[in-house]
Amino acid sequence: MSAVWRASRAAVSRRHLQTFVIGLVVFASTVTLIVALGLLAAVSAPFDKAFDQQRGPHAVVTFDAAAATGDQLAQTARRPGVAAAAGPFGEAVVDVPEDFLWRPAGPLTVVGRADPGGPVDHLKLVSGHWATGPGEIVVNWPIGGAGGPDLLGTTITATGVPPLTVVGFATSMSGTADAWVTPAQVAALHPTATVMLYRFTEAGSDAQVAAGLAKATAGLPAGSTEAVQSYLTLKRAFSAQADAFLSFIAVFSLLGLLVSVLIVGNVVSGAVVSGHRHIGVLKALGYTPNQVVAVYLVMMSVPAVVGAVLGVGAGTALLPVILKIAFSGIHTGTAVVGVSAWVPVAGLLGMLALVVVTALLPALRAHRLSAAEAISAGSAPRAGRGLRVQRLLGGSRLPRPISLGLGQPFARPARSLMTLAAILLGVTTVTLATGLASTMVAYGQSGRSTDHATVEVHVGSVEGHETVPRLSAAQIDALLRSLPGADRLTARGLLQVSLIGQTQPVFVDFYRGDTSELASEIFAGRLPGGPGEVAAGPGFLTKHGLAVGDRVTLVLNGRQVPSRIVGELIAGSDQAISATWATLTRLAPATRAVDYTVLLKPGADGPAYVAAVKAADPGLYPSVRDGTNVATATVVSFSTVFTVLLAIVAALGVFNTVLLTVRERRRDLGMLKSIGMTPRQVVLMTVASVAGLGVLAGLLGIPLGILAHRLIVDHIGIIAFPESMKDVWQVPRLVALALAGVAIAVLGALIPARSAARLTIARVLHNE
Repeated sequence: MSAVWRASRAAVSRRHLQTFVIGLVVFASTVTLIVALGLLAAVSAPFDKAFDQQRGPHAVVTFDAAAATGDQLAQTARRPGVAAAAGPFGEAVVDVPEDFLWRPAGPLTVVGRADPGGPVDHLKLVSGHWATGPGEIVVNWPIGGAGGPDLLGTTITATGVPPLTVVGFATSMSGTADAWVTPAQVAALHPTATVMLYRFTEAGSDAQVAAGLAKATAGLPAGSTEAVQSYLTLKRAFSAQADAFLSFIAVFSLLGLLVSVLIVGNVVSGAVVSGHRHIGVLKALGYTPNQVVAVYLVMMSVPAVVGAVLGVGAGTALLPVILKIAFSGIHTGTAVVGVSAWVPVAGLLGMLALVVVTALLPALRAHRLSAAEAISAGSAPRAGRGLRVQRLLGGSRLPRPISLGLGQPFARPARSLMTLAAILLGVTTVTLATGLASTMVAYGQSGRSTDHATVEVHVGSVEGHETVPRLSAAQIDALLRSLPGADRLTARGLLQVSLIGQTQPVFVDFYRGDTSELASEIFAGRLPGGPGEVAAGPGFLTKHGLAVGDRVTLVLNGRQVPSRIVGELIAGSDQAISATWATLTRLAPATRAVDYTVLLKPGADGPAYVAAVKAADPGLYPSVRDGTNVATATVVSFSTVFTVLLAIVAALGVFNTVLLTVRERRRDLGMLKSIGMTPRQVVLMTVASVAGLGVLAGLLGIPLGILAHRLIVDHIGIIAFPESMKDVWQVPRLVALALAGVAIAVLGALIPARSAARLTIARVLHNE
């Protein structure tokens, strides 16, 4: 083994460039592989683990208390297909008229439970204690952690019911309630519904959950079921954002792996072809065929190990940042979203195995060569290869250096195909990244003016600071419109309301003022314009099984507003919809705006406007809007960095190919120079040998990149990109992308071409 290591170490020291190329490509590929595997693990494993630990219900069903008795509901727990059940629990929906804790004013769904345990839905108490007496309430803490102990003791005052004091915070993966009280206390809140929690023997799909629920509720009075929530809906909502990130990162990861295979195979194949004499010497010295193969495998493994280890470190450091963005705003409950322990190990071992297997195939050629054959073999291509193409090109009107260069790839067709594939993947990646960047930039600018400064004004509180404004709502409106530079004003109100037929409340943004900028955020339909009209994002529509044209009923404080979905937003929370201020006045007429968006006139001084607002009322918190969209910045940054890396790697692959070709054709170069070829013509010939491959790769890579771009943007479930954001392929951009393959090829070939041009005739032919 020591002999193999010595020969491999010597081979590595002689091939600095190839070592660097392998290390770089493995590093880039490992980073994307780690991120992709980490996201893949996070989209399902944390939810499933936490859900199983809490014995989460496969279905949460709300029944009309007047239509189905407690005894009738209790009997459903013994129906076929029901593995376990909990309940019936009394449920009351109370209306809180003012903001409380971290929640806006609106309905609070309260369930009566004697304890957090039971056969289904084991609640985790994260702080405080369980409600045991009158006037005590435990609130659902949506994100795992300490549970806000500083908020214990907060009094919740709801309309028409006794005040409730927060004595604890608990969390549930299943969202079975907003808060819990004792069974006796819920009776004092005038419950109108009863909740049952079911676990079924088979619940792997929507159809199985529906079938299990049908068996459980068979025989109950017609119309007694008010709302049903499947755990699969919660699971999809949990991973929706992460799935969107995973789709494009997986494509980049696949491209990186393919480039790794091509570069490693090209390097090893070139090393074997150009090292025949070295192979013969090793075998003459007593190395067995297996040891010779091992030399080449170890030669590739050294830079691969270094690149993979560094890639694992970089990917593991980057992954928490990606996960934080992917799961921002998600109710994670007890699910722990982090880097799974198996991800770095799988990434490291998988990448090394890929390199070894890829290197093994061309290395087996060295296994088959005998010592005499290897020592006597020349390194130049076999006679006759590509001669027919050379003759055809020689008869054309092309300059002789260009015709000679264009014919060279046909002398080594396998190597040329691998080089072509590497450039092709580089062009595909550049095309994909360009399209994604353009689409995401257009998405980030939707609803935002690009030529006007925009000021956002929060009313009463921002980031932990809270001051009651001195001015009334009408006075705030008048102030913001009257300050120098103001052009257009939009006010936003926020409430949490109930939807008839749905178990969970939703947030509603209500707008008034100049809403013309919001029209650009509509994907289908139109912007709400009157009372009873709402718009929702694709996540909300998918989660609730709704579409544009469907009707929903908003409920708050006993008031009901039948509404119709008139538009689908490009994006939006799966827990929120948008409506007009006219709808708000029907639900809660006294509600004030929570923030304002002020569009300034062209050239207006944003900081001066902010200072004027602060001076007028300390209860207003203005700031100039930052034009950065986090999702846009993340996608553009990741794709740009990886595209640059992959383009560099592809260029280095060309570098390696041209360098091997120059070494093999040293004798030919000497002969050409001896008959009068100038150094400039040598450079032109060498660059032309790969420029043709670059042109072909550009023509093939652009359609592949456009196809990959379309597949990604069409399957991001949380964003519905309009056609205007997808159609980013203008003629100038396509022309520039077509030249990307040529640019990669020329950049990779230029240095070895100049090196070939500097070779003297005497140096090349001194052994002839």
